[in-house]
Amino acid sequence: MVVSYHSQKVGSVNVFYREAGDPKRPTMLLLHGFPSAGHEFDSLMPKLEQHFHLLAPDLPGFGQTHCPKNFKYTFESLTQVIHDWLQDRGVTHYYLYVFDYGAPIGFRLALKILTPFWASPVKTGISIVRV
Repeated sequence: MVVSYHSQKVGSVNVFYREAGDPKRPTMLLLHGFPSAGHEFDSLMPKLEQHFHLLAPDLPGFGQTHCPKNFKYTFESLTQVIHDWLQDRGVTHYYLYVFDYGAPIGFRLALKILTPFWASPVKTGISIVRV
């Protein structure tokens, strides 16, 4: 597996992320849980990289993603940073793999672009949704 590590400035936030797989394949966005970071997917990424282009950001305030002192840590703010990061990268369609703390962010991302929105109940906060 070849994972590359990057940082990208999004507004006042410096988003750190892992990337693997061929960018010509469908993209899967991996959103981690609390209190982890994108490294949570180190064992999953080798199993998926032959089928997907994988993006695993460290959410704002976690891992190596750095925020200014006045950053508001709300789910809306976290969602907006990830949304803007995806837009800056030109990613408009992707699969979501969400876990725990990443679930409310992922579902907010889906709500931003899906009309009508389809969802199924998720007991643990783990879900895969194509947006």
